[in-house]
Amino acid sequence: MKKIKLALLTAALAGSSLAMAQDKATLIKQFIDMQRPGIESLARGLVEQSSAPIAQAGSQYLQTQVPAEKREAAAKAADAELKKYFDDAYPIVRDKAVQLAPGALTPIMEQNFSEDELKQLMAWISSPLSKKYQEVNPKLQTALTEKLVADTRATIEPKMVALDASVAKALGAPTGAAAGAGKPAAPAKAPAKK
Repeated sequence: MKKIKLALLTAALAGSSLAMAQDKATLIKQFIDMQRPGIESLARGLVEQSSAPIAQAGSQYLQTQVPAEKREAAAKAADAELKKYFDDAYPIVRDKAVQLAPGALTPIMEQNFSEDELKQLMAWISSPLSKKYQEVNPKLQTALTEKLVADTRATIEPKMVALDASVAKALGAPTGAAAGAGKPAAPAKAPAKK
C-alpha cells in the first residue's frame, strides 16, 4: 500500500512538474512572440549597419572624387544600389532572426525567470504603461544622443581627424592635400543615406 501511495505521489509530482514546465514554456513562447517587432528591428539594424561603411565611403568618394555636375545622378544610382541590397538582405536576416530567436532566447529565459516572474513580465509588457514607455523610449534615446554628440563633438572630432590621418599614414595612403592631388581613392559602392 505504501508503495502504491509513493508511486501515485511521484506520478502526481511529475505531472505537476510537467504541467509547470509546459506553463513556463508557453509563457516563454508568448514572450518571444511579443518580442518579434524588436527581433525584426534588430535584424534591420544589422543589415543597415553592414552597409553603413560602404555608404559612408561612397559618400566621401562622391564628395571628393566625383565632379559636382555628376554627383546627383551618381548619388541616386548609389542609393538605388543600397536600397536593392537592403531589400534583398533584410528579409533573409529578419526571417533567420525570427527562426533562431526561440532556440537562442528560451534557455536564457528558462534559467533566469520563474513562472511567476514570466507572468509578471508578460503583464508588464502588455500594460498600457509599458506601451507608452516603448513609444517614448526612442525620443529619450534621441534626446540623450543629441546632447551627447553636441557636448562631445569639440573633443571627439579632432581625435577622429587625427585617427583618420594616422590610419592613412599607417596604410601608406595619401592624407590631406596630398590625397586630393594624388591617385583617386578606390570608388565605393554608395553614398551615405540621409
